Amino acid sequence: MPAYSLRVFYVIVAVVLVFLIPGLWVIVVYNSLVRRRIRAENSFSQIDVQLKRRCDLIPNLVEAVKGYMTHERETLNAVVTARASALSGLSALRASPRDAAVIRAIAGASGSIDQLLSRLMVSIEKYPDLKASVTVLALQEELVSTENRIAFARQAYNDSVMTFNTSIAVFPSNLAAGILGFIELQLFEADDADRVLPEVKF
Repeated sequence: MPAYSLRVFYVIVAVVLVFLIPGLWVIVVYNSLVRRRIRAENSFSQIDVQLKRRCDLIPNLVEAVKGYMTHERETLNAVVTARASALSGLSALRASPRDAAVIRAIAGASGSIDQLLSRLMVSIEKYPDLKASVTVLALQEELVSTENRIAFARQAYNDSVMTFNTSIAVFPSNLAAGILGFIELQLFEADDADRVLPEVKF
């Protein structure tokens, strides 16, 4: 092969490598980020399932206790209102699955429900007939089980989000993430006001 042809061949190979290697790298980074985002979204769908389950249990609990708890109407109404807010947020999230404001709103509503349900459980302790009711005990057990599942699903989601957010923040994948339009996902965190535990008085 003549020297001129050999130089042309090397130039062509160099040009192909210069474009091919970055192109392959972008494809690999893109696929990796998509997989991690899908994993985070799937983790959130597990939270969604458990939050919906809890929202389905709340009317049964309210119905079971409202006859006894005539002096606790405010708490019962607040629980029902918080449930409606949570259901509204879950519906909005289905329309915009990556909307950070919606995820924050759902986390806030979930925290409010946690706090109100804790207050309701403390109130139930004041009524011996309710404490002995098989229906109320079964519903309390279901709610506790659901709360545990929500906590587990929330942890799994936040871990997935942290992995994804780290992937789009570190060099050099942040270069591809910025070009390809990947943005950080929102953690599922309760507001500080929702972390306050109810006061228990005996």
